[in-house]
Amino acid sequence: MSYGTPPPPPPPAYGYGSGPSPYGGPPPDHKQATLILVFGILSIICCGIFLGIPAIVLGRKALNEIDASGGAIGGRGKVKAGYICGIVGCVLWVIGVILRVTVLANNN
Repeated sequence: MSYGTPPPPPPPAYGYGSGPSPYGGPPPDHKQATLILVFGILSIICCGIFLGIPAIVLGRKALNEIDASGGAIGGRGKVKAGYICGIVGCVLWVIGVILRVTVLANNN
């Protein structure tokens, strides 16, 4: 027994999460963005110049690649934060070394 045609499917819900955006999603992050951020943070916390310099070098390279991509690569915020943290970590390490040398020189 057929009671007619089935009802049509409900219309799609509009708003957040209603499907793919016609403009596409955000570009993928740079492949080393998280690594640079971790190196930068660790350079401040404990490793100083040993992870600060790699954070600065990799960060500068990644920023240049992101700028050259024309918007195809994202993650600029993570990379810039890691780069800046790397600089801060190196500066703090140098200040710490200067203070240690000064204290040791004044104790003699």
